[in-house]
Amino acid sequence: MVQQTKVITKRKKFFGVDIPIVKTKIELVGETIDQLNGRTVKLDLTRQLRGKSVEAVLKVKIEKDSAIAEPIKIVLMPYFIRRMIRKRISYVEDSFSVPTQESLVKVKPFLITRKKVSRAVRRTLRNLTKNWLEDYLAERKDQEIFNDILTNRLQKPLSLKLKKTYPLSLCEIRVLEIIRPLQPSEVPKIEKKVKLEIEKGLDQLAEIEREKIKQAQEEIEKTQKMAIKVEETKESPKEIIKEAEEKPKEEIKENKTKDKKEIEAKKNLGSLGKEKKPRKTKKTKDKEE
Repeated sequence: MVQQTKVITKRKKFFGVDIPIVKTKIELVGETIDQLNGRTVKLDLTRQLRGKSVEAVLKVKIEKDSAIAEPIKIVLMPYFIRRMIRKRISYVEDSFSVPTQESLVKVKPFLITRKKVSRAVRRTLRNLTKNWLEDYLAERKDQEIFNDILTNRLQKPLSLKLKKTYPLSLCEIRVLEIIRPLQPSEVPKIEKKVKLEIEKGLDQLAEIEREKIKQAQEEIEKTQKMAIKVEETKESPKEIIKEAEEKPKEEIKENKTKDKKEIEAKKNLGSLGKEKKPRKTKKTKDKEE
């Protein structure tokens, strides 16, 4: 008789995995939580980013009996770029590798201009983006960079800098991928000048937001004044708007009449303010003789 050996198989379970960059949680299947270590997961982030089609590749790490997924690669989907391209425009793209504070990263920026531009303008835009990104990424860690791209904190100051050369309709990072970790000797040193330039860009953004808030407050005050007038006078808001529009028109008419009178007075007077003498014609000369 042949003895039959029993094969014991462990039942697979669902284990929760935290994704801190998007503040969500997913579940992966495995026999134990240690099996999930080093596993890669693809995640579509269009819903989290409100319509911006981005696909993230995440790598799972086990820390203190809990699984955490951190991004390795971010890709802007090609159909999103196709949707943004229009006729009579120019696009600029580039691909280069840059060292960060942790690893070597591959970056592919993508720019779309508002109108068609020459080759020289495209070249300057490409060079400016490369220099700016090299300085920006050199002083940051990987997870901070991924977070800045997803929250649009990297693209805004970059577009403000490129706006001086030519205005853009789109400024995005098409691909960001970690190639390999860096050795301690390869890590770039942080310079103070880079920080100052980035802070200036962020200050400009803050000023733009303040102006928008001021405009919104002024509009709210106008609507409140209109509502108070309607309650006091019991007039329709259309009549109040007409009165407000007619007042500046009357002032303009009064100013025009004043200007006409002044011009006529100046015409009658000479260059020094004296009255002009009538010109002598042939008939007047004959009469005098």
